[in-house]
Amino acid sequence: MPEPLALYVHWPFCVSKCPYCDFNSHVRDRVDQAVWRDALLADLRHEAALLPDRRVGSIFFGGGTPSLMPPATVAAVIAAAEAEWGLTDDVEITLEANPNSVEVANFADLAAAGVNRVSIGVQSFDTEVLEFLGRAHSEGEARRAIATAQEHFARVSFDLIYARPGQTMAAWENELAGALALGTDHLSLYQLTIEPGTRFATLAAKGDLTIPDGDAAADLFDATQATTSAAGLPRYEVSNHARVGQESRHNLAYWRYADYAGVGPGAHGRRLGQATERHKKPENFIAAVERNGHGLKVENDLPAHERATEAMLMGLRLTEGIDLARIEMRSGLGREAFVDADAVVRLVDQGLMEGEGDRLAVTDSGILLLDSILSEVVKTH
Repeated sequence: MPEPLALYVHWPFCVSKCPYCDFNSHVRDRVDQAVWRDALLADLRHEAALLPDRRVGSIFFGGGTPSLMPPATVAAVIAAAEAEWGLTDDVEITLEANPNSVEVANFADLAAAGVNRVSIGVQSFDTEVLEFLGRAHSEGEARRAIATAQEHFARVSFDLIYARPGQTMAAWENELAGALALGTDHLSLYQLTIEPGTRFATLAAKGDLTIPDGDAAADLFDATQATTSAAGLPRYEVSNHARVGQESRHNLAYWRYADYAGVGPGAHGRRLGQATERHKKPENFIAAVERNGHGLKVENDLPAHERATEAMLMGLRLTEGIDLARIEMRSGLGREAFVDADAVVRLVDQGLMEGEGDRLAVTDSGILLLDSILSEVVKTH
């Protein structure tokens, strides 16, 4: 039986654009909901025809702001995935949501549509910080959103951003302890990074925005690991923490380099050794679907070495590490083609990696050096 398939569905619309965001999100005065529902369903059917005899193990509605999707559209997409592929008995269906009260009002209907997990973009419980981050919700709305989500969904995760300008260790530890006390089983904790093309990048270039330096950020990271582990939510990926068994199965599919179908504007996919990408601009996506029956812009065969390299770069983010035999099977290459064995030995001796049999992982000591470790271990040509 083939591995379950992961399905990603992108909803590109937001109420406003956040200054740190480099995702494919767009602000529009009006959205023709019927047109969008039909386009997403057509795009989904196109992928289903190319990936027969699979069952869907996870669906992830991302964005943009998918909690702005009409629950009827969410239900229609889930029903189409069921009809085209079939869903596993334990399918995980996640939807990203903002804590704004207008979106939280949809939670009951989204749960009725089949969503069983939400990921809430809280980012901070501090009103001033929320304003700095360009978020449209208040601290009170964030807390109410989490409480309401916990009433309607079996699984609730939320995001926080730390290593912000001027943030002290004590302030972050206090904020994180408060977050853990809310009783969620999954947290995504991201250090603030300045992404090219964002408003924050413009401010940083002018010297009007300074984030903590490498040493301070590393200290904050270490404190984060200690606090979450003590609370029973250890890190399972660089920025993601969960109780054992509560990891995001959809995101694990990416990091373990499983097949995933991506539908909707700008969505990426990996299917049967091919890389796919949809048209990003909403109007271009709709036009492509009307013209071709799908929103595809790019559909490339990935060379074996590129597949192996991607699997290494994704998998070594995980605490569990990678299964070299699996990458060999998925790429058709021997591990000597994509792993520098001498570098592995050296890094294991330094306590930065550990390896046993087919498993290779970056240690807690090495995770802050992940980028440089990847550059040493992964043979890119």
